[in-house]
Amino acid sequence: MPVTAIVGANWGDEGKGKMTDVLAAHSSFVVRYQGGSNAGHTIINEYGKFALHMLPSGVFYPHVTNVIGPGTALDADVLLQELQQLEDRGVPKPSVFISDRTQLVMPYHRLFDQLEEERLGSLSFGSTRRGIAPFYADKYAKLGIQAAELFEPARLRSRLSQSLAAKNVLLEHLYGMPPIDLEALLLELNEYAAKLQPYLLNTTELLHRANQSGASILVEGQLGALRDPDHGIYPYSTSSSTLAGFASVGAGIPPGSIERVIAVVKAYSSCVGAGPFISEITGEEANALRLRGGDAGEFGATTGRPRRMGWFDAVATRYGCMVQGATELALTNLDVLGYLEAIPVCSAYRLANGTITQEFPVNAKLEGAEPVLSKLPGWSCDISGVREFDQLPPNAISYVEWMEQAIGIRIGSISVGPHRDQLIKR
Repeated sequence: MPVTAIVGANWGDEGKGKMTDVLAAHSSFVVRYQGGSNAGHTIINEYGKFALHMLPSGVFYPHVTNVIGPGTALDADVLLQELQQLEDRGVPKPSVFISDRTQLVMPYHRLFDQLEEERLGSLSFGSTRRGIAPFYADKYAKLGIQAAELFEPARLRSRLSQSLAAKNVLLEHLYGMPPIDLEALLLELNEYAAKLQPYLLNTTELLHRANQSGASILVEGQLGALRDPDHGIYPYSTSSSTLAGFASVGAGIPPGSIERVIAVVKAYSSCVGAGPFISEITGEEANALRLRGGDAGEFGATTGRPRRMGWFDAVATRYGCMVQGATELALTNLDVLGYLEAIPVCSAYRLANGTITQEFPVNAKLEGAEPVLSKLPGWSCDISGVREFDQLPPNAISYVEWMEQAIGIRIGSISVGPHRDQLIKR
């Protein structure tokens, strides 16, 4: 059975949590393959509302094996808190495995993330301050700590000493902070080791065997295509690839096994964090949309920050779906637009030099760009109870069909509310 990837087409915040939760019901494995605790997937089910930052979105199904792959940034604090939260709220203990090659977000990664954002001030990148950029900087500088190294005391001490030598110089002379004490850090990591040991496994072998046996595997991406460091709005990006193409690396599965790529697209636009956002709206217009979005409004699942709001952007979405290699789309939050008599959409950009383009340009050319907007007729009614596509109001059907034509990919499912059953399958 081919592997299915579920990914974001835009800036993140597209509603991947709900769609992953729905697909997990028919999967044997759900795998996180990149990112860390810097974004959250919101899921609403019979146990309540959850925002998962480290755990895969299959943890609510007893039949699912949940895997945190080697491409992730493992924040042990957040992982253990989420496992405890599930237990406290009556969720049956999930099956969770962590790759023994996964690297750890260290306490000093979070510290450096905070200090650097504060140093940059108004020029900061809108970091969630979860230590992600310093983590990946260490990973590619070969200073990262793999989970398996927690159980090799001499090796761990040596590698931490090597890493802290430069970090303590920066702390003292750039940030004016006290140095990190190696012995105290080792004691903290020993506590993590005892708690993480039951979950560690060679997950690459596990997933290869599962793939060979024909098991259904769902790989779950974090954030969206426009936050990818190579293809997105760099430097206002995350620090790991958000694309489906990276899933084979970050999960540890054969590249050719991913045949189905579902890109999640919101019926309007939203994002958390800095960077170009051409269809952005502000003031009361934005607030009216923000307060209606999702189960409790459009606020970041990780930071709680109000999301920046905008109208649907066909230019950014078509590009995001292209670089994701999307084979189908999942449309979310269509119900939210029911309050509008006419719905603005962005079909092109007007660049600073006056050029009109339908291609998503590099960041340097996005500066000063403006949206070319048109309006589609709204349906002015509640559609949250609709479960069949042909039962939607004619203008809602037309809106979906316009989106399909603008993006060039079929919309296979439509979410009309935050709950599992509020879904239209086509």
